[in-house]
Amino acid sequence: MSVTAPPLPTSPAPAPSRRSHRLTQESSRRIGFGLSYVILVPVAILFLAPFAWMVSASFQHIGDMFSWPPQWVPKSPSLDGYKTFLGIGNVGEARGAEGAGRWFLNSAFVATSVTVLQLFFNSLAAYVFAKRTFPGRDAIFLLFLGTMMVPGQITLIPNYLVMKHIPFFGGNDAFGNGGHGWLDSYYGLILPGCVSAFGVFLMRQYMQSIPDTLLDAARIDGASEFRIFWQVVLPLCRPALAAMGIFTFTAAWEDFFWPLIITSSPEHYTAPLGLALFVVKNRTSWDVLMAGSVIATLPMVAVFMVFQRQFIQGIAMSGVKG
Repeated sequence: MSVTAPPLPTSPAPAPSRRSHRLTQESSRRIGFGLSYVILVPVAILFLAPFAWMVSASFQHIGDMFSWPPQWVPKSPSLDGYKTFLGIGNVGEARGAEGAGRWFLNSAFVATSVTVLQLFFNSLAAYVFAKRTFPGRDAIFLLFLGTMMVPGQITLIPNYLVMKHIPFFGGNDAFGNGGHGWLDSYYGLILPGCVSAFGVFLMRQYMQSIPDTLLDAARIDGASEFRIFWQVVLPLCRPALAAMGIFTFTAAWEDFFWPLIITSSPEHYTAPLGLALFVVKNRTSWDVLMAGSVIATLPMVAVFMVFQRQFIQGIAMSGVKG
């Protein structure tokens, strides 16, 4: 009589090691990064190509500027466009070259003033909407947010009339009649843009991520609401303030339509208006125009390069809560 031995227990299949799992994750991550670069590099080249051609064209003569195929590297680089725009040496028939310095000073003053005012008033309004409770707060905020859907061209004429009839300014009487008010002045260039609905929305979204316990602790210590806003909330909102500051400065620097409507004297021209002097119907100084455009673009690029880390962090954190 034969006795069969019981079958030996089969050992379970060995689980994949942690090292192989980590290698799989790293390989998939590298593939993802590779695909991202494959997609983003051509897109970046596509967006940078016009700016690169503008810089190259600013060093070319008009005859070489419109040659085909385009010359990305100038054959005979020249600084005549920059000299003519800045009024250095023999400026010839360049229009407005003598006021280039004044244009950029006006743009810097207007853009900086608008940015500082928006940083203060937008963050102050955002603090009220984010951290204060009062009847109708959400309805008022939605109504205020709805103004973003109104095109800016619709408000040009009302804003113009308001600036014209400011009492006691520009020869106006108490009823705002008889003079020109804030037309053709720095007040008219700056004050209509001192508040932005988008800026209030951006700051409110960021402030909602700040814990209310910090504010309650400050209130227990006897701090006033403005002191809480100034010393507790604002220091925590630096990334969002940097993002809003870049948006505001860029929009104010390159604004063309509103200064064109409200200013009439050359001493109040901004850089975009000054550049438009070189665009005429029968003859356009393209070399001078390209040189001025490069100079006008440099401040915006510099501001973004300095605050790019805070800008990216502020945009990323503004949608975390709320």
